[in-house]
Amino acid sequence: MEVENGHGTNRGASRRGGVATLEVGAVQLYRNYIDGRWVESSTGETFESTNPATGEVLGRVTKSGREDVERAVAAARQSFERWRRVPAPRRGEILFRAGEIMRQRKEDLARLMTREMGKVIAEARGDVQEGIDMTFYMAGEGRRLAGETVPVELPNKFGMSVRDPIGVIACITPWNFPFAIPTWKMMPALVAGNTVVFKPASDTPLVAHALVGILEEAGLPPGVINLVFGPGDTVGEALLAHPDVDMVSFTGSTEAGKHVAQKADETLKRVHLELGGKNAIIVMDDADLDLALEGIVWSAFGTTGQRCTAASRLIVHRAVREALTERLVSRINKLRLGNGLEPTTDVGPLINRRAVEKVHRYTEIGLQEGARLLTGGRPATDGELAKGSFYMPTLFTDVKPHMRIAQEEIFGPTTAIITVDGLEEAIEVNNRTGYGLSSSIYTRDVNRAFQAMRDITTGLVYVNAGTIGAEIQLPFGGTRGTGNGHREAGRAALEVYTEWKTIYVDYSGRLQRAQIDI
Repeated sequence: MEVENGHGTNRGASRRGGVATLEVGAVQLYRNYIDGRWVESSTGETFESTNPATGEVLGRVTKSGREDVERAVAAARQSFERWRRVPAPRRGEILFRAGEIMRQRKEDLARLMTREMGKVIAEARGDVQEGIDMTFYMAGEGRRLAGETVPVELPNKFGMSVRDPIGVIACITPWNFPFAIPTWKMMPALVAGNTVVFKPASDTPLVAHALVGILEEAGLPPGVINLVFGPGDTVGEALLAHPDVDMVSFTGSTEAGKHVAQKADETLKRVHLELGGKNAIIVMDDADLDLALEGIVWSAFGTTGQRCTAASRLIVHRAVREALTERLVSRINKLRLGNGLEPTTDVGPLINRRAVEKVHRYTEIGLQEGARLLTGGRPATDGELAKGSFYMPTLFTDVKPHMRIAQEEIFGPTTAIITVDGLEEAIEVNNRTGYGLSSSIYTRDVNRAFQAMRDITTGLVYVNAGTIGAEIQLPFGGTRGTGNGHREAGRAALEVYTEWKTIYVDYSGRLQRAQIDI
């Protein structure tokens, strides 16, 4: 088909999985999706999506400005009244169709994700599967969306509560889970009857493009989902300030989340924040060290440490510190870095060169603070690794709880051993950060396990498992600087994207004045 762009008719276009893309030479141009149409931005500018393992240019992406945000929000606002009146079971059926398309294309989506974001292919499959699971789960909520009916105080009177959609939702998502996290936000929002403007991270636009194409193919009406590519300082800021955006759902750093909250408050938007973490694995003196070792390596270095749930602290009982440290160093040194599409790769690249520089700054900070570097601690630049954004898996010991590397989110393949002498001290150290997302304890003592479950003050607690691996049917989120009290996933997510409406029906035929007439 022919598609017009700002420079006349393009030489060709393709449609893959419902997603229209323009071809400019050998490089595809990926466009916004506004009001049911794939369109270029008003700026005429583009940016590149690149493979962080190889530097390969994967595509060019339209770079949006405020005018594009205006169009997207207007489309979402215009579609809202129609969409909210679609029966919720029918909305759910569209999500069921989308989930089935995702399931059929899982491998293609995973490979695209690995090329664009860098995580190893097995993890990318898991990311896509989480999106599939969330889509099917929220589709089922289309036949629930439960309110309450309760007894009322007066005769011949009925009371109930129902859920109403909020309106236009701005979903601003990160690059580290470019498929799963958008589904965490968009699927509950859509099934509840909201419309969405989706701004994905600029590091992973192609995955976002594929996701929205699937929703289009599944039959989502025009204007219900709108996709706008572009930087946070223009597209993001315009969404935060727009008076017709009723809610902002944001996942990112805590500092960025503070700005989102302050800016959105100027127009009294509802705000949902899922922010950083400084997660710890506690290893007690009675722990199964082989099991703990597996959990530590997976939690600290899975996704190259680029998870909000990554274990960047190891709180280890003094009695087992030496034995665990020896095993851990040996295991870390055997991890293989490389392109995530290679089956031999254990650890992929960081998302970009800026991330490599940030992680290395924290290595230098740790050394300046007096921590002892056991392994890693430098960019990986040997052979083919020099083409990408790789950093050696890094382990510190002799770390004190107050050190910056024990308090600040690094978001890379770095973890630090903190020594303690008992359970109470371990829990106190665990809780003494500005974050509160995920924690883990390894122990064979059921009494210790239950004490930890009671006293650890994070939103997620694992016993004899690592700090990562949440399931979509349970609430996900944290305390303190990790968010603002809301939760992703499970039925708790519907609390974020709906308003409660209480309804009273008085069929007594006379005025009843509630508590006055009791």
